[in-house]
Amino acid sequence: MAATGRQPGPGTSETPGWTRRPASLAAAVTAELVQRIVRGDYPSGVTLPPEPVLCETFSVSRTVIREAVKVLQEKGLVRVRQGAGTMVSPPVQWNMLDELVLAASIAEDETLAVLDDLVVTRRLLESDMAQVAAQTAGQDTLDRLRELVDRMDELVDDVATYEEHDRLFHDAIMQASGNRIARGVVRSLEAQAITTAGYLGKSSRELCQASNAGHRRIYEHIAGKDPAGAADAMCTHITEAWLVRRGEGGDPGRLKR
Repeated sequence: MAATGRQPGPGTSETPGWTRRPASLAAAVTAELVQRIVRGDYPSGVTLPPEPVLCETFSVSRTVIREAVKVLQEKGLVRVRQGAGTMVSPPVQWNMLDELVLAASIAEDETLAVLDDLVVTRRLLESDMAQVAAQTAGQDTLDRLRELVDRMDELVDDVATYEEHDRLFHDAIMQASGNRIARGVVRSLEAQAITTAGYLGKSSRELCQASNAGHRRIYEHIAGKDPAGAADAMCTHITEAWLVRRGEGGDPGRLKR
C-alpha cells in the first residue's frame, strides 16, 4: 500500500489532531498505528519508533504504548523481538478479518484489489450456501424469498429501502443453509465494507431492476430444488453487481472464475 502523505511519516513527533481526549487512549493509539502501518508510513520490515518517541508522538504514557503494541501483535501487524524492537510484519501476516485492519486496507487501496478479494470471498461462500439452501429450504423460506423479490420490484425507485431488502434476501438464504460460520464471515466482511463509497458505488432504478432480476433467478433455482443452478445464479449475480459498482480502477481480472 503506497503512502499518501496525509499523515506524518516515521520518526515525526506531530501529535494527532484529536479534538478531545479519547475515552480509551490505548484504543485510539492502536487505531492510529493501524492506519499508519497499512498506509505504509511504517513499511513492512521496519522497526517502529522506540517507546519514548511514540510516547511523545501521541502524548501518552509507556503503559498506553505497550498496550497498543500488544493489540497490534494480536492483529498480526507487528512482532516484538527481544533486543531488536517492534518490527512491522508483512501484509500476508495481517488479520484481514479484523475490523480496523480491513477498514484501513479498504480505505488505502486505490487498486480496489482488497474489495475485489472481499467480493470473491463473499461469492464463494454465498454460492455454496445457495446450493445448500436449494436442498434444505422449507416452504417458509421459499415464501419469504418470493415475498422479498416481489417487494424489491416495487422498491426500485427507493434505493435505500431496496438495499435493505437486498440484504434481507441474501441473509435469508444464508440462514437457510444452516452454515453459521460462513454467514458470520460474510456478515463481518459486509459490515466493514458497506459504508465505503468504493464498495457501494452508485445506484439507480435501472441498476436495482437488473439486480432484482438476478435475485429472482436465484429464488427460482432454490424453489426448483436446483442446487447447481442456485450456486451459479448466486455467483453470477454477485459478480455482475460488483462489476457495475466498482468502476474502472485496478484489474477486475481477479474476479474471473
